[in-house]
Amino acid sequence: MPKDTQRPAALVTGARRGIGRAIATSLASAGFDIVGTDIAQDGMAETARAVSAAGGRFHVLMADLALLEQHAPLVASAWAAFGGLECLVCNAGVGAMQRGDVLDVSPQSWDRCFAINTRASFFLAQAVARRMVAEGAPQRAARSISFISSANAFLASPDRAEYAASKSATAMVAKIFALRLAEDGIAVHDIRPGVIRTELTAPVAEAYTKRIEAGLSPIRRWGEPDDIGRAVALLASGALPFSTGDAFHIDGGLHIPRL
Repeated sequence: MPKDTQRPAALVTGARRGIGRAIATSLASAGFDIVGTDIAQDGMAETARAVSAAGGRFHVLMADLALLEQHAPLVASAWAAFGGLECLVCNAGVGAMQRGDVLDVSPQSWDRCFAINTRASFFLAQAVARRMVAEGAPQRAARSISFISSANAFLASPDRAEYAASKSATAMVAKIFALRLAEDGIAVHDIRPGVIRTELTAPVAEAYTKRIEAGLSPIRRWGEPDDIGRAVALLASGALPFSTGDAFHIDGGLHIPRL
């Protein structure tokens, strides 16, 4: 794969489907080449085609991000793919193993949510940030790290307590990295999707459709993966250079308190 490109490069986790694919595609449209990683190959070919159609090159790296020993080789390979990284998007995540009463949450489901949604995101961001800081000022584009948290970072959901708790922790991780990396010119963003049409929400689609139609969010429609992808691409482009550590609610106004 040729590396003599002036296009910036982004590493997107959970890139094989849904929000991850939309992020990869939107970043490609914004001028990035994409390194996509996931735990399984299913769907990666479709992501590769979408990125190519958007004008970007795509390189696949498989990894189980819950295994921290895989982070260093992943970052090294991602860095080598296109001669550096200007952007990391920590998107990979899992939901509760089973929605239900908070009194029935299992330690296994709790640990799984935190291992992937929070712990993996923290240490992968740490590994990429170390390399970015060591490399010095960017040559091809602005540098950024985006964490995909959730509206559940601040909205409590007793039927998926472990997921909400892990996403709240991820939102704090974004603030912490923003404080540390500002002096190095690396912006950090917290993206908070609302009710988005993905495989994760498919089992409760009928219930959420009724709630949306009844006014759950002021904008009465489902969010789409592209809504998140466009937000990430805007921030990664450096279009908001005086912003770091901010939470961007991509939720149709779901976050607005109402009386």
